[in-house]
Amino acid sequence: MTENTENRNQRKVLRGVVVSDKMAKTRVISVDHVISHNVYSKTLRRHHKFYAHDEANESKMGDLVEIVSIRPLSALKRWRVSRIVEKASK
Repeated sequence: MTENTENRNQRKVLRGVVVSDKMAKTRVISVDHVISHNVYSKTLRRHHKFYAHDEANESKMGDLVEIVSIRPLSALKRWRVSRIVEKASK
């Protein structure tokens, strides 16, 4: 019984780049992942965009951030920016 409650409380953590900061308190994060093709064994890069909540509007476009899964805040937002790993170089 304790194993089930421990797994339930763990949140998913992803790392990606901010691709849009035009919305108030919302950032669009692009997360890349690498997969291998089943037949040809070629390495492929895929990406997925996540809408993340950023309460203080701290992250800017190009920043590398870490996002954590949360309860649904809106129709699209299910993630929160937990920390800024690296600021964008300008």
